[in-house]
Amino acid sequence: MKKRNKIIYWISTLWLALGMVSTGIVQLIKMEEEVDNFTTLGYPLYLMTILGICKMLGVVAVLVPKFPLIKEWAYAGFFFMMSGAIISHLASGDPSMELFGPALLLTLTAVSWYFRPSDRKIIAVQTK
Repeated sequence: MKKRNKIIYWISTLWLALGMVSTGIVQLIKMEEEVDNFTTLGYPLYLMTILGICKMLGVVAVLVPKFPLIKEWAYAGFFFMMSGAIISHLASGDPSMELFGPALLLTLTAVSWYFRPSDRKIIAVQTK
């Protein structure tokens, strides 16, 4: 069971990292299709740079060992970015196919977070 959880963690985490890095690069280089997407959603283009940088930093935080508190913040950031993307697409009336990417990354975020090994979790200290 422990080995299965570790496999699930690493597969979901590596796919999450790949998805966040690739979409982050697309946002940082301001690829034409992504610029059109942001414009359609009504967001300012400088937000692409902010999100791209945050995605890159979040991937580093999730992949490097130690620093469990920073990992929690990275997972939270991924969760808010992807749920925000889903809500934005729904609110703008985009076709349901536009939800696939953010929904997949949101799912990978949740699976990676849930199955992370204990050495990547914050350990609560109980006081009397």
